[in-house]
Amino acid sequence: MKKGVFVICLGLLFAIMIYFNSAVATEIAPSLRFIIIGDRTGGNVPDIYEEIVAEVERLKPDFVMTVGDMIEGYTADTVRLNNQWDEYKSIISKLSMPIYYTPGNHDITTDAALGTYKKHIGEPYYSFDINNIHFVIIDNSRWNKSDELPKEQIDWLINDLKNNQNAKFTFVFHHKPFWFESTAAGKSDTLHSIFKTYGISAIFNGHYHEYFSGKYDGITYTCLGSSGGSCDPGPTGLHYHFTLVTVDDKQFSIAPIKIGSVLPWDEISANEMKYVYDIKSKGFDFENPLELDQKLDLIDKTFNVKLHNLNKDIKLEDTLRWETFGGWKVTPEILPISLNSGDSTEAKFAIEKLGALYPKPQISINYPYKSGKKTKISKEIITSRKAFCSLAKKSPIIDGIINEPMWSSPDFILFSPEGENIITDSVFFYFTHDNNNLYLAAYCKEQKVDSIMAVQTERDAPIYGEDCVGFFIQPDIDTDIVYQIYFNPLGVSFDQKITRAESGGMSGDPKWNGNYEVKTTRGKDFWSVEAQIPFSELSTKIESGRSWGLNFRRKQFRLASSANWQVPIDYEPSSFGRLIFQ
Repeated sequence: MKKGVFVICLGLLFAIMIYFNSAVATEIAPSLRFIIIGDRTGGNVPDIYEEIVAEVERLKPDFVMTVGDMIEGYTADTVRLNNQWDEYKSIISKLSMPIYYTPGNHDITTDAALGTYKKHIGEPYYSFDINNIHFVIIDNSRWNKSDELPKEQIDWLINDLKNNQNAKFTFVFHHKPFWFESTAAGKSDTLHSIFKTYGISAIFNGHYHEYFSGKYDGITYTCLGSSGGSCDPGPTGLHYHFTLVTVDDKQFSIAPIKIGSVLPWDEISANEMKYVYDIKSKGFDFENPLELDQKLDLIDKTFNVKLHNLNKDIKLEDTLRWETFGGWKVTPEILPISLNSGDSTEAKFAIEKLGALYPKPQISINYPYKSGKKTKISKEIITSRKAFCSLAKKSPIIDGIINEPMWSSPDFILFSPEGENIITDSVFFYFTHDNNNLYLAAYCKEQKVDSIMAVQTERDAPIYGEDCVGFFIQPDIDTDIVYQIYFNPLGVSFDQKITRAESGGMSGDPKWNGNYEVKTTRGKDFWSVEAQIPFSELSTKIESGRSWGLNFRRKQFRLASSANWQVPIDYEPSSFGRLIFQ
């Protein structure tokens, strides 16, 4: 290639690259994140605005907006006004990004207040641009509807919007949401007419101390709630909050954020979290589960709660509180606790079961894990049902048919996962044993047999997602070793050995497989299962009167629910009932 031709080609290549890059830069504007903070005053609650400022700083937005009511105001005393502005500016000095202000009725109430506002903040209405986005701040602090705004400001607003119609988005801020009484009620509004004419994107307000929003003629309206002024959270539950706005080249999004949602990165260290786990497992527990008889009535009427202050240098001082719901009564419901570091105590309570077993009472306490920091620990009272495992005079034949004499006393009072009446078809569970084996059986009614889901045919396949019955068996209640055994209607099993992990929780090992015999059958309105499990497979022997930890369930695919003996169903042995060998 000749040198001249090469130079021309290279020049064309560079020109194309420059054009492409400039086109991309024109079409794709940088994203923008800004925070809007709501009213601070109007019954200021100390420290709320300060905490919101701290959370905003953690988010590191590009800049911050206010919607007014930054000082308490409502005074002609300029000395007091100056002091209030000095206090406010001291609070926001913690922000490392720019902040733009909107005047509220507490900020500007008189000409004197307007003077101090201009001295400390600047002009009460103005506009600016960032990334081809136009921001407009209006002053409606001393007026009560759009028609009352001074002509001078309206003329300025129209001229400003007319000169910035090429902006990608235009956002307008003014303190009082005039639109709530007019536009939202289907009435005409001067400001809304102007915004509609010039294609405004969104309006942001404060004043009402409650969050609400609306979209009218393509304009998004958002009224922020309180960021420190007195308020009722209203139907949203948004008490004190601020709002994050994110803008890119195509759209913008608005998200209110509750105070307390933006925590520092080092809010809790790994070592502190390990300590919290210790507190939950060792610092607070029930002495024994509450035993229930066959009718699910309480056998004992009193029980103890054990409490240990594991802190080395922090006093545990709080109150044990019960939430008892409708079916229970615990006395006393509230009990103050004061424990020096390393001390322990036992709190005694009287208890009555007045109605349904579930939901069970819950007890809670705020437990310190670091100076100035606490964690709330809540525990549901532990109850323990009894199932009985009779000694069979003759061992059953494992054929899936439950018609022999030893299968005569089923357990059939079961609960939904929420502790309510089951929605599954009825199910009957049976337990018996001889000198060498545990025998399990279940008879599952099924109104639509053709709907039975059972397609897994391999050992340890996920049959727990199909129709199945499952058992959690703890042969030694003093050792945290549990065997989980599930059977589907094809007789396929899923089983694993569950042990206590170093973290304190229970961990399953599906590589463990028991050797046992299992058979199933099905009829026109049921399916059933029988299983023989040698005691040797569970590393145990049997004695009359001995008790094991136990829980069991039936899962019915068609109804997407389960019938559970003890609620909840989980790996934790403390949630198990007892299987009593006779």
